[in-house]
Amino acid sequence: MEPGGFLLVIILMTSLVPGLVIFFLREQQFALRTFFNLGGAGLKLALIISLLVGVYRDGKTYSFTLNLLPGIDLVLAADALSLLFATLSAVLWLVTTIYAIGYLEHSPKRSRFFGFFSLCVSATVGIAFSGNLVTMLIFYEILTLATWPLVVHRGTPDSFRAGRIYLAYTLIGGAVLLAAVVWLTVLAGSQDFTAGGYLRDLYPEHEWALPLLFVMFVVGFGVKAALLPLHSWLPRAMVAPAPVSALLHAVAVVKAGAFGIVRVMNDVYGIQLAADMGMTLPLMGLAILTVLYGSVRALFTQDLKRRLAFSTVSQVSYIIIGVALAGPVGAVGGLVHLVHQGVMKITLFFCAGNFAETLGIHRIEEMRGVGRRMPWTMAAFTLGGLGMIGAPPHGRVHHQVVPGDGGPGGGAGLGDRRAAGEQPAQCGVFPAADPGGLVRSAPASLVPGSFPRRSAGDPLDAAAADAGGGGHGPGYGAAGLVEHQSPVLGDLHRGVRIRL
Repeated sequence: MEPGGFLLVIILMTSLVPGLVIFFLREQQFALRTFFNLGGAGLKLALIISLLVGVYRDGKTYSFTLNLLPGIDLVLAADALSLLFATLSAVLWLVTTIYAIGYLEHSPKRSRFFGFFSLCVSATVGIAFSGNLVTMLIFYEILTLATWPLVVHRGTPDSFRAGRIYLAYTLIGGAVLLAAVVWLTVLAGSQDFTAGGYLRDLYPEHEWALPLLFVMFVVGFGVKAALLPLHSWLPRAMVAPAPVSALLHAVAVVKAGAFGIVRVMNDVYGIQLAADMGMTLPLMGLAILTVLYGSVRALFTQDLKRRLAFSTVSQVSYIIIGVALAGPVGAVGGLVHLVHQGVMKITLFFCAGNFAETLGIHRIEEMRGVGRRMPWTMAAFTLGGLGMIGAPPHGRVHHQVVPGDGGPGGGAGLGDRRAAGEQPAQCGVFPAADPGGLVRSAPASLVPGSFPRRSAGDPLDAAAADAGGGGHGPGYGAAGLVEHQSPVLGDLHRGVRIRL
C-alpha cells in the first residue's frame, strides 16, 4: 500500500462518523450538533482539496485493496470525473448544512434529520469515488435508504405519501440496477471502470445481451436522474423541507443518477460501443423529450417548489444529452452544466425556503411584491433564475461550453481552428470568463485542440493518430474524435485509484 492510501476512506468517514454521533445527541445539544455538522463538512472539503492538489500538482497515486468475495472487490477510485462530483457535493453540503442549521432552528427531531443528512452525503461521495459497478451499487442503495427519512421528515400524510412514491420508484430502479450488475458480472466479471469501456470484445458474442443491459442501466440510474417517464417521484418529494429539496436536486440524488449514466456510457461500455449498438441516439431522444416535458410542466405549475422540481427534470437531462452526443465538447458541456445547475438550483431552493418560512409563500401568484419585502432574498432568486437560463453574467459558461457543439462532427474543427491561431474562448470551448478556472482546471486531454499537447509518444494520441484523427493537433477530424473518445471525459482515470 502506498502512503496516503487511506485518504479516500477518511474522506468518507468525515460525514459518516459525525452522522452516527449526531443520532445519539439530545435535541437540546444544539452547539455540539452544530460542531459535528460543520466540522465534518469543513474537514471533508479540506481533505478533498488536498486530494485535488496531490493528484493534479504532485501526481500522487494511492492504493488500498480489500477483497469482498472471490473475484469481487469493493473499489474506490479518484479520477477527474469523480473529483468533480465529489468536490461539488462537498462544497454544496457545507453550504446546505449552514442553511439547514438556521432553517430548522426551532424544528423537532433535528438530530434524526442531520444524522440521515450526513449519511446521504457519505453515500454520495461513495458513489463519486466508486471504482466499479459493485461499489457504485452499494452506495447507490445506501443513498436511497438514507434519503427516505428526510423526505418524510415532517411526518404529515402528504410527506408519507411522497415517501412511499419515492421508495417505490427508487427501489424498483435499484432492483433493475442490481439485476444488470449481476448479469454483467456473470458475462464480464467484476472489472474496474476503464476509460473507453471494457465490453468491446464481448459485443460480437453477446450482441443482444449488451444492448438490453444498457437499457437496464439507463432505467436503474434514470430513476434518480428523473428521466421521462421515471420522474414522477421528484415533484411529489417537494413536500420535504427546503434543505432536503436542495439535497435531492443539487447535491445528491438527481446528480447521482446522471453521474451513474455518465459512468456507464464512458467507463463500462465506452461511447464508441454504445454508438455502434445504436444506443446513443435513443438515449439522446429520451433526454430531449425529458427536457421539453419538464419545461412545459414547469410553465404550467403554480406551486413554487414543484415548478423548480420540473425545472430540474428538464435541466439534468442536458447532462445526458451532452454525453450521448458522443463527442468531447458535448461531454465537457454536460459536465460543466452538472456543476452550474447544482449551484444555481440550490440557490433557488434556498430562496424558496426563505419565502415559505418567512412570508408563507408557496405559490407563484403569492409572490407579487415579494421583492420589496425581502429584497436580498429576491435578488439571490433573480440571479439564480438568470443563471438557469444562461443569462449574463452566468451565460458565458452556460452558452459557450455547449453540448450542441459536442458531437463527433461538432468538435472536428477545433484542432484546426486552434492551429489557425484562435484562442480557446474563440473556439467555443472555454468561456470568455471562467470563474474559478472550472473548465481550465480540467485535464489536458479533456477538450482536443484547447489544451496543451500531451507528452510525445502518449499511447492515447497514438491510438487517435492510427484512427485518422491526428491527436490533438491540426487535422483532428471527426473520425479521430470518435475513435479517440476514451479521453472524452479526459484523463478521467489518470488520477487516484483506491481499492478498499
